[in-house]
Amino acid sequence: MTYRLAMFDFDGTLADSFPFFLSVFNTIADRHAFRRIDVARAGELRHLGVRQMMDHVGLPAWKLPLASKTFMAMMQDSAHDIPLFDGIADALRHLHGCGVQLAVVSSNSEHNVRAVLGPELTALVARFDCGMSVFGKASRIRAVLKACGAAPAEALYVGDQATDAEAARKAGVAFGAVHWGYATIEALRAHACATEFVTPVDLRRIAPAA
Repeated sequence: MTYRLAMFDFDGTLADSFPFFLSVFNTIADRHAFRRIDVARAGELRHLGVRQMMDHVGLPAWKLPLASKTFMAMMQDSAHDIPLFDGIADALRHLHGCGVQLAVVSSNSEHNVRAVLGPELTALVARFDCGMSVFGKASRIRAVLKACGAAPAEALYVGDQATDAEAARKAGVAFGAVHWGYATIEALRAHACATEFVTPVDLRRIAPAA
């Protein structure tokens, strides 16, 4: 199935920011008094959902906004070092060229999203809705639908976390799971993905065939 509106998560979906996340995690943990992680065993963390990860490191929900704010501030200083996944830029250009509206719904800041995308790709995005809690994306997805004049059946939210799948379900839109993100595809399959994307090139399937 093809879609008129493609909404994207950012970290782990468009941007390859997991290495940066690992590089700063323990600094953030020290600053906000929750447990450090063993970076050498980081691959194991990809099997944990956001809530499980918070339990694993002893991060209470009330501290999450503070830790997120610190992460975004640290990323702002390093945005020029964070790449997009190979093939993302070409996929976004292709979708835009085929008339698909593009949007980004991310818990990261709009400043960081724009900085990593760069001016050319930023100009292709019709709507940015950023800076919310990872648990608050459903209302933002609904806001993007309204702003873009799209019905839920015409839209797809593409992400890499169980929280993305949950947000899509609550907003009544299909969820597309990527294989290259923070969470494993096995973890995402437990959340009734409408479609999967093995590589960024596969995102071209969102657009109607020429």
